[in-house]
Amino acid sequence: MKSRLVSVLAAALALQACSVPFLSTMDIRELSFGKATDGRTARLFELTSRSGLIARLTDYGATLVELYVPDRRGELADVVLGFDDVSGYESEANQYFGCTTGRVANRIKDGSFELDGKTYHLARNNQGNHLHGGGARALSKVFWDAEASSTPSGPAVRFRYTSPDGEEGYPGNLSIAVTYTLTHEGELRIDYEASTDAATPVNLTNHAYWNLAGHGAASVLDHELQLAATHYTPTDETLVPIGNVEPVTRELDFRSSKTIGRDIAPLIGSPSLGYDHNFVLSNPSTRLGKAAVLSHAGTGRVMEVWTTEPAIQFYSGNFLFGQRAKDGRSYALRSACCLEAQHYPNSVNEPRFPQTVLRPGEVYRQTTVHRFLTR
Repeated sequence: MKSRLVSVLAAALALQACSVPFLSTMDIRELSFGKATDGRTARLFELTSRSGLIARLTDYGATLVELYVPDRRGELADVVLGFDDVSGYESEANQYFGCTTGRVANRIKDGSFELDGKTYHLARNNQGNHLHGGGARALSKVFWDAEASSTPSGPAVRFRYTSPDGEEGYPGNLSIAVTYTLTHEGELRIDYEASTDAATPVNLTNHAYWNLAGHGAASVLDHELQLAATHYTPTDETLVPIGNVEPVTRELDFRSSKTIGRDIAPLIGSPSLGYDHNFVLSNPSTRLGKAAVLSHAGTGRVMEVWTTEPAIQFYSGNFLFGQRAKDGRSYALRSACCLEAQHYPNSVNEPRFPQTVLRPGEVYRQTTVHRFLTR
């Protein structure tokens, strides 16, 4: 039954693209994703794995557009928020849906940092701070070179981009590669690499919004979440860490699985407007460790997040406002959540935090795996 559903859905997705594929193999299709405002045609890559997963990714922002995951009955649903074509990702309705964020994900206080005796000034795009790489040339808003391939693990797309010295205020020419692999074991694996010719901070992540009931479902507050975190980084009123690492409070305690909505009420009136917190992961090594488990009782879908990163930002979709998106659906307030594996926010200005400065001759590496199961 599952294989039939996968083949039917794959055919439907091809029709929706309204374009003859540029590339087609048994597990990879390349399609048009519409024209950007600069006239460039965006590319869309459709990956199908033997596990039953189907993913779609675009070269605009190295972005995860769709991810179809089976429920306990084998029925597929797209579990990430997104848009039907590139114009949606260029619009004001896009809140970093599925993109690669950086050079530095999350916040840098006052949009500035000092490195090797020199002060650098970045775009201030969030309450006076720098957020997710800044303005028009943030990694989420540029086209990446892309190459798809079939690997023994599953179909993959490797995105490459070189951020030039001075782009968004950052020093150094930064060469980046982000590889998405849809494994035959039921995983979406993301591998990051970067190198530079001058010292620069680097903190990359994916900013997918998840709802395991399917994108456009009314709420994510009924999902259960477990986090491998006993501590978090408290923040000021603009959500920049103040430099301390403290034990989780009752509201932030996800050591045992609980629904996202159970303890959110006291946080709604706070500066975070809900969950928007950096959790310090218990796994101290750079090996893959389990960071989070998100599950939905109604469908039986379960997503485990494994990462080499020291922290994960949990965000409960507090600024979703009902924007119209894929398939004519709308995204209501707190109808999806983000689980962003990364370093601590503002690490470049906090010497007590794990550091994010990359220097010439070094290679930045990060891996995050989303593993899908059913109960």
